[in-house]
Amino acid sequence: MIIVSDTTSVNYLILIDHIDILRELFGRIMIPQAVWEEFHNQGTPEIVRLWVDSSPSWLEVRQASETFIASVGQLGAGEREAVALAKELNADAILMDDRKATKEARKHGLTTIGTLAILAKASERGLLDLTGALRKLAQTNFRFPLAEVIDDLIEAHEQTKQDATDQD
Repeated sequence: MIIVSDTTSVNYLILIDHIDILRELFGRIMIPQAVWEEFHNQGTPEIVRLWVDSSPSWLEVRQASETFIASVGQLGAGEREAVALAKELNADAILMDDRKATKEARKHGLTTIGTLAILAKASERGLLDLTGALRKLAQTNFRFPLAEVIDDLIEAHEQTKQDATDQD
């Protein structure tokens, strides 16, 4: 499975201490050089910079080709290179949250997965408690969607847990 990520999911999963779910869910994650550089911007939390500097072998930094980068619309450097790298590698999915970037990725035929979907998927596999992870995420500067979306996500999670209990 080929998974490319922009900055957001990796950043927030580090901040809420659930970064290892990426390895559990997807195996290897690739980030473009521009994303690696974004992790070293002055405003990046130190815990994120330190993790990236000593990142595990399942996080791989790759450079997207200029040809693919040029074919992507007006996005930030990390998002643009993530979309380009995902296109170039024919990735199974790209991890990103930004609406404009997600729209651009889908325009290029890419499957996108946001941070909330990653957390929900990890919860379904028993890798974390969704409600607890969302509480931790709320303590960051993550831009949550409407409260109804979060309520629906938690309700679906609770229903899945109940269905599993009923089957036992």
